[in-house]
Amino acid sequence: MRSTESRISSPPGWYILGVLSLLMGFGSISTDLYLPAMPSMGRALGANAGMIELTISGYLIGFSLGQLFWGPISDRYGRRPSVSAGLILFVIGSGGCALAGSAPALIGWRIVQAIGACAGVALARAMVRDLYVGNRAAQMLSSLMTIMTIAPLLGPLLGGQIVALAGWRAVFGFLVVVGLFTLILLWTIPETLPASRRNTESFRGALRYYGELLRHRRILGYASTGGFLYAGLFAYVAGTPFIYINYYHVSEQGYGFFWGIVIVGATAANFLNARLVIRHGYDRILIIGTVVMALAAFTTAWTAGTGWGGLWGLVLPLFVFISSVGLIVANSVAGAMTCFPERAGAVSALVGAIHYGSGIIGSAWSASLPMVRLGLWA
Repeated sequence: MRSTESRISSPPGWYILGVLSLLMGFGSISTDLYLPAMPSMGRALGANAGMIELTISGYLIGFSLGQLFWGPISDRYGRRPSVSAGLILFVIGSGGCALAGSAPALIGWRIVQAIGACAGVALARAMVRDLYVGNRAAQMLSSLMTIMTIAPLLGPLLGGQIVALAGWRAVFGFLVVVGLFTLILLWTIPETLPASRRNTESFRGALRYYGELLRHRRILGYASTGGFLYAGLFAYVAGTPFIYINYYHVSEQGYGFFWGIVIVGATAANFLNARLVIRHGYDRILIIGTVVMALAAFTTAWTAGTGWGGLWGLVLPLFVFISSVGLIVANSVAGAMTCFPERAGAVSALVGAIHYGSGIIGSAWSASLPMVRLGLWA
């Protein structure tokens, strides 16, 4: 594996990093913003909680598979035009969600929204790799994720207030505005992949290239580590609104508070990773993060199965589990993209697809948990 730490371009300013952070936040804000509204959405559309949960599963499907297309497209045509097309799709999908008259329509528009949102997330990572390599790339990804965690921190809190003031449809109207604003900002930063470094292979040939990437053991190792984390993360996202609100009778505002706690942990871990990765390397910190994740997952399973500690018996180990995001995601992505730097867009897309594909499994699995099943009908 390459260990070069030098930058391949002059360092981007904090303005560029801020725009990239906003792009990376689209995956979380598109879901986190309306989490407190899920029960009321079901009542408004005449759908049960299981159907409303499919708005998350459908989103994850679109988000996972969509990245596989945006990666090769950006490697050939550049990052900025590709992200722009994705943002336009995001705006259209968000508008459709705001006007949806049924749960199936909402699910369909959520898929469109996801296909657009994933372009920004996958290609923002590739743009970092265009500018940095090795542990420096991992450090910059951690810095971006530290900034972008403001989105999931404020998402449920802001979403709860929007729902209280204007109803759940206003949440998606707000996302339309965010998408348009980001599109304008995108065209104020330079293209990070010049024409001389772009791939000229046909789109079909680029898709076949994924087969070679899937046979690369190090890429699969990095991607799978993040995949296990994302499975648990989206089980948390899909299941805890019903566990906390319906099973433990936490208010919608209270749910936002508990969500904020775990996001603070993830933010702190990202901040710590950005400070340590240059000294210790992303592989070593990734191993530590994986051990922490596994221990927290085991503890959560035990407290959920035994009921030990009640609500806080779940909140505390879940806090540790979600915090491990800061030690795993940036390092796993940076490690994978170092394997094939000339195909950063495709590698970033494949890793993202595996991460969010695992999230689909975790989201669906959460519906089978006894606490969630009881919460669905509470």
